[in-house]
Amino acid sequence: MTTIISYLDRVSEALGRLLATASIAIMAITFLVVVLRYGFNTSGLTIGGVRLSAIALQESVMYLHAILFMLASAYTLKHNAHVRVDVFYRRFSPRIRAWVDLLGTLLLLFPMAGFMLWSSLDFVAFSWQIQERSGEADGLPYIYLLKSLIPLMCGLLLAQGSIEALRSIAILSGKLAPTPGESELL
Repeated sequence: MTTIISYLDRVSEALGRLLATASIAIMAITFLVVVLRYGFNTSGLTIGGVRLSAIALQESVMYLHAILFMLASAYTLKHNAHVRVDVFYRRFSPRIRAWVDLLGTLLLLFPMAGFMLWSSLDFVAFSWQIQERSGEADGLPYIYLLKSLIPLMCGLLLAQGSIEALRSIAILSGKLAPTPGESELL
């Protein structure tokens, strides 16, 4: 079981690090929009005969934000960096933490991510069916791709939640030692 957890952790880690490059792209495109608008007083850019309007560039920043924050949610879960009210949790032993993590995953994460996945499918399918575009004339024509991030995010959260549940079970069964930061509470 620890081999499976280790492999899936490496895949999640690689995806998270790849997604981190979106933050660099967000910064670069935002800088470009500001320079074009205030430095050159222009409303777009032409690269290789392709015209990119300022609106399309700004929407690309929104797309990159969505990609970064929605798809990196599983990476955040892997690193236990999600929002947690840990008034008591941090004082628990690793075994109690494993129980809390397992029950939280089974009773909260799985039902919520499953519901979001199920309820988003028709929403996304309709968007694909009509090839939904931006409401702006010069905007990006890929709203359906943006909306597809919703079920993808849910799938990634369910996969990472499964890894976390397996990790908790392995800790509870003694097949996996707690992570280094938790051992002082034993």
